[in-house]
Amino acid sequence: MQHKEKVLVTGGTGFVGLQIVYQLLKKGYSVNTTVRNLKSADKVKQTLNNNGISSFENLSFFEAELTKNDNWEQAMQGCKYVLSVASPVFFDKPKNEEEAIRPAREGILRILRLAKKTGVKRVVMTSNFGAIGFTQTDKSRATTESDWTDTNNKSVSVYEKSKTIAERAAWEFIKTEGENLEFTTINPVAILGPSLDAHVSGSFHLLKNLLSGKMKALPNIPLNIIDVRDVADLHILAMETAEANGNRFIASADGQISIPEIALFLKSKYPEIAEKVSLKKIPNWILNIAALFNAKAREGVLLTKMNRNVSNQKAKEILKWKPIATQEDTIVEAVDTMIKYDLIKK
Repeated sequence: MQHKEKVLVTGGTGFVGLQIVYQLLKKGYSVNTTVRNLKSADKVKQTLNNNGISSFENLSFFEAELTKNDNWEQAMQGCKYVLSVASPVFFDKPKNEEEAIRPAREGILRILRLAKKTGVKRVVMTSNFGAIGFTQTDKSRATTESDWTDTNNKSVSVYEKSKTIAERAAWEFIKTEGENLEFTTINPVAILGPSLDAHVSGSFHLLKNLLSGKMKALPNIPLNIIDVRDVADLHILAMETAEANGNRFIASADGQISIPEIALFLKSKYPEIAEKVSLKKIPNWILNIAALFNAKAREGVLLTKMNRNVSNQKAKEILKWKPIATQEDTIVEAVDTMIKYDLIKK
């Protein structure tokens, strides 16, 4: 199958970006992708080849960074769609909030301005559930795409704040300057599942910390998770579906699962590597006391109060999306990836 449409995927070396490139090539699209350094191109091709892609005539690489204008116009030339997946990279912890927020906000605005200039039809932005539900504590209703995280809440981390502010800035641009440029966002919860190479998402740290025994006691925090293949699928559906324009879509598997439930699941499914997994729980009242003195504990309390009854109905109804994996399947695929690439020892 060969599509005439050309798609730009930003951040082609990332956990999500690479999965999207892979799925687009399998569907026959012509793909441009940006990398921070062109030296990464051979590694990306090798990874794709290891996963069954043998021809690269439909794949082109461009060296571009979200903080600079260089090469973006060339990367977008002839593209009908832009999937804005890449996030600003911090090698050191930002000294202040603005240092983290500015690159996220300016990065997406740069993409939108240049997409408009080069005649792109639609931009799909990878936002985050952190921009939707982190301050939604009303458990009498489902959390939906109409919710926004309150960035004035002191317990919201800089990461979630930057995602929220960047997405709000993008919607404001579309409203005031976008003209005919179409726009939609995908807002994933914690992303796990199989990786095409040894590069995985930050959400894998939870599994690593559980399996290594680093988490001596477990806060009773419920989570929502999503398989990376579903995240990629949702980006492509949001790109292809006319009705997706102007919409946000929560990317989440059905249901929720708590950290103690994940620990118990690992114990039963992987007894040979889960010996160090703790089943000891931290009562919420201890977390509440710790929050008086500790920022991490404050974030933990916020997570216990969050409404994890998260609706994925909009994606199912408008995009006709069907999740490829359950939460348990996604955890299994993630752990198998960690074993495969020696990210955790057997």
